[in-house]
Amino acid sequence: MPDASEKLDALSTHGARLLNRRSFLGHASSGLGAIALAALLEEQGGLAAAETTRSAPGVVRPDIDPARPYLARRPHFEPAARNVIVVQCVGALSHIDTFDYKPELIKRHGQPLPGQEKLVSFQGENGNLVRPLWEFRPRGQCGKMISEMTPHIAELADDICFIHSLKSKSNAHGPGESFLTTGFTTDGFPGMGSWISYALGTENQDLPAFVAIEDPRGVPQTGANNWTSGFLPASFQGTPFSTTKPIRYLGRPSGVPARADTRVREVLRFLNESHAEKYPGDAELAARVASYELAARMQMSVPEAAAVDREPQHIRHLYGADDSDRIKAGFARNCILARRLIERGVRFVQLFNGAYASGGAVNWDAHNYIESQYNFHANVLDRPVAALLQDLKQRGLLENTLVVFCTEFGRMPMFQKGTFGRDHNPRGFTCWLAGAGVKQAFSYGATDEFGFRAVENVATVHDFHATILHLLGLDHERLTFYHNGIERRLTDVHGSVIRDVLAPS
Repeated sequence: MPDASEKLDALSTHGARLLNRRSFLGHASSGLGAIALAALLEEQGGLAAAETTRSAPGVVRPDIDPARPYLARRPHFEPAARNVIVVQCVGALSHIDTFDYKPELIKRHGQPLPGQEKLVSFQGENGNLVRPLWEFRPRGQCGKMISEMTPHIAELADDICFIHSLKSKSNAHGPGESFLTTGFTTDGFPGMGSWISYALGTENQDLPAFVAIEDPRGVPQTGANNWTSGFLPASFQGTPFSTTKPIRYLGRPSGVPARADTRVREVLRFLNESHAEKYPGDAELAARVASYELAARMQMSVPEAAAVDREPQHIRHLYGADDSDRIKAGFARNCILARRLIERGVRFVQLFNGAYASGGAVNWDAHNYIESQYNFHANVLDRPVAALLQDLKQRGLLENTLVVFCTEFGRMPMFQKGTFGRDHNPRGFTCWLAGAGVKQAFSYGATDEFGFRAVENVATVHDFHATILHLLGLDHERLTFYHNGIERRLTDVHGSVIRDVLAPS
């Protein structure tokens, strides 16, 4: 048997060094340092570029050039829709008082809800059943029963596909809003717009793929979490727009001459190109340069796209953009802006109606005085949204555009004790779709006879998301992104396409 010294002689010089105690300890300390460095980089997102290249078997990533991340990309299959406008009613619009007609609720007004006589919900104990505060009547050729609260939208019933059986995971506004937008109740996940722009890019390279238009009264409850890109590349976060505020940092500072600004950009371009030649695999730099270049192009494209005042007077009148009510006029202008962006190839527009938590003063969260507050909010919402549908249709844009009307959950069929308002209800609520790929004059699912709980063809928010993605030619199970050891997707590990609402192909 060879002794230890003979074994060392038989090893390579490198192998012998590794068996040396002092050398081994030195290498071990370096290795532990590398592990610690990797952990720190992971926390700070420094390993994100490497992480996105991984995928599970059978998963095909969108082919994204970091230098041109917004280029239009092919969907998984032939889409019915090319663009999306989401009208998001912040604060939980009452389905009981708008689109979900319940004759039994009217009949049993003032009586306890059977089996739930002492129901305690989000803000406390509830009283007896309260009928809708606005009368329902049949609308359109289909005869759909819709209330007088939104008469302009109601007259378009023949163009709308209602989903009456949605349910949510949360009865709190923040988590409920996040769930509706991102598929998760916690922060840090990409929303629909980010997933869709990540998958499909956009058809106009001078405008963002994903635009979020805030309400004239302010931002929604969870703010920018509604349009964050989460763990997706930052290129796919939403860009906030508004007709009442200029886009921040878009214009050249007043003290910088145009010639100096041009020269600085030329020098910066030279430095970036030199760095790219030296480090050709630096995807992070390429993405950052792409975002700066888009910002430069937006200096030319945004003023034209946002020029709502250039619309003919009859279009501004249709939407109510010249209304004496400043808030209604502001929301109407936002609706016109949404149409102008879609018209110019923007992929996804998220249009908010209502703002932050306020006891129902500036959103649909009417716990105390639902009738007076909803009369005001409905006046802001109704005519502009109806005009948006009409305008898209008359221009032929509705053939390729999906309009999504949604809210985070519904409201109770009774008043809270001691108030004139309805509490939160995630058990059953209504959203609707219109436009490309969905049935018209159609109602899917149902709540019970009081509008309390979804009971027929119950649909989750994940099902809702899967259906929207399907209409854009995307398989929700294939649209994934590897993050923290998990193949993440908008629908988590749930969701099925609601095929009954799809128009025949």
